[in-house]
Amino acid sequence: MTSNHSSHESIKPVIIVHGGAWSIPDSLKLRHLNGVTKAVKAGYQILVEHGSALDAVERAVVCMEEDPIFDAGVGSFLNEEGYVELDALIMDGNTLNAGAIGAVSNCRNPIILARMLLEEDNSPIMLVGQGADKFAEKMKINTDPKDLIIPREQKRWEKGNKGEDIFSPNTSGTVGAVALDEKGHLASATSTGGSPYKMVGRLGDSPIIGSGGYASEVAAVSSTGHGESFMKLNAAKLATDLIEQGYPPQDAAKAVIEKISDINGYGGIITVDRLGRIGYFFSTTRMAYAYISKEGKLVSGIDM
Repeated sequence: MTSNHSSHESIKPVIIVHGGAWSIPDSLKLRHLNGVTKAVKAGYQILVEHGSALDAVERAVVCMEEDPIFDAGVGSFLNEEGYVELDALIMDGNTLNAGAIGAVSNCRNPIILARMLLEEDNSPIMLVGQGADKFAEKMKINTDPKDLIIPREQKRWEKGNKGEDIFSPNTSGTVGAVALDEKGHLASATSTGGSPYKMVGRLGDSPIIGSGGYASEVAAVSSTGHGESFMKLNAAKLATDLIEQGYPPQDAAKAVIEKISDINGYGGIITVDRLGRIGYFFSTTRMAYAYISKEGKLVSGIDM
């Protein structure tokens, strides 16, 4: 594959983030918008200081993992046994190198752990469960699993334990970021706590390369929504392939989400291509998103 850009070209950086596609109520709208806006600014700061797309998406996602309004990192949903199991994926489009973490329960920022796995020589691409927990300990970023539980989610779990409805409204909140840096390199990052009261060991699409996220020399994609549907269609890779075939990113995002709807799934996608064109589309009532375009313009929204 030829290089995307000649060395003397000046490429304007671009970043877009999402905070999860679901029926966000009016009462939480501002907090979601503030959360994604803060995250996109944090990631963009790295890009304008000549940092890499990989660093930018990691920083943006860490920002959202630290914000308990989102279902990622601190404040994530609890599984059926009452503790968090977090998933994350980070991918470098320039090299196709990736790091994926699944069902980690002792790490506050699984995206940092995923990046550490990506950087490790001769390591696997994915570690899950006990292996992920041990890797967090080895890298000295482990935390007490109890520190990841917040009162809101403890109450939700207790309701679930009594057999009460904990899925109304349709709850989600996976976070993600995609970016293009000055060198023309693309990267993607996705992080989630999964679904409320999920089975122990359940992995959704978020840590799966090609489903929860993907990055190549052509485009970078991050997904959110009904994970099982995104896995069936390999949705993030599908969006990337469509862009490679000539679809503008917006059209590619829309086409993939329509296919997700065709199999009774729901969710959203964000994407950026090597030309710095942005795409986002979602089939849920709302999805908090924010982006900074190649013109340096900040846009945030929650409705289509």
